Amino acid sequence: MLINKQALDLIFKNLKTTYNKAFETTETNWDKVAMLVPSSGSENNYNWLENFPRMRKWIGDKAVKSLKGHGYTVVNDDWEATIEVDRNHIEDDNLGIYAPQAQMAGWSAKQLPDEIVSDLLNEAFESRCYDGQYFFDTDHPVGKGVVSNKGTMVLSISTLAAAQASYGAARTALRKMKDDEGRPLNINPTVLEVPPALEDIANALMKNDRLEDGKPNPYKGTAEVVVNARLTSDTAWFLLDTTKPVKPLVYQERKKPVFVQQTTMDSDNVFMRKKFRYGAEARAAGGYAFWQMAFGSTGTGS
Repeated sequence: MLINKQALDLIFKNLKTTYNKAFETTETNWDKVAMLVPSSGSENNYNWLENFPRMRKWIGDKAVKSLKGHGYTVVNDDWEATIEVDRNHIEDDNLGIYAPQAQMAGWSAKQLPDEIVSDLLNEAFESRCYDGQYFFDTDHPVGKGVVSNKGTMVLSISTLAAAQASYGAARTALRKMKDDEGRPLNINPTVLEVPPALEDIANALMKNDRLEDGKPNPYKGTAEVVVNARLTSDTAWFLLDTTKPVKPLVYQERKKPVFVQQTTMDSDNVFMRKKFRYGAEARAAGGYAFWQMAFGSTGTGS
């Protein structure tokens, strides 16, 4: 094949078509627990999470919520997946070998939000959120006291007491959440996210009529099980409320994944290495929203 602009544009078109098909057919789970927040700059500031307004009886002057905040800012990162096409393969009309790479680039680009949101959960015991505390912590300041959304309980279905002490305790802690004024937040946990190692236990807890001790299972059907192979701990598990307009986690998107080309005939990469480059680019990041909507257990038992 003669290498010219027309040939390179055709290669780009074919690879982009393959990329787009893979991108469109790839399934994702990130939006089960995270909300999409568009970004128009290099970073987003989330100080508004400190005091989110709620309806109250209007007596006298309005109670204006001011932004106290702790300077919680999420900075966008650059992401890429690059394909190098050898000039010899173009000349020899041997381009079929690049289709799988374009497919994987499309799959990976679509999965980017899943990876970012999963990393948020993996790091949530040691990463800080808008109130200056770790996202999962035992002493979030609320009003004049502190509140915990962190535990060490082992997820269990062995007995009613064990189920109550693990999943039941997490569910109760979330449902009891209140705001700074002592008003219930009406948290309704709907997603139980677990690693593959806890898949069977989580499914049994949500689907079985009875627990292993033969007693009725009071938690059947109370949450959707989401199994996430990207979770790095085999013991940690998470219970989240995803019913509100604001979800507990944030996927911040500055630029959606796009397929691009770098095919200038006289570029150093082509001249020195006889390589033409194509691939996906994106700008995005992840962050933490309301910790009150999520409970995390290390599952270590201590």
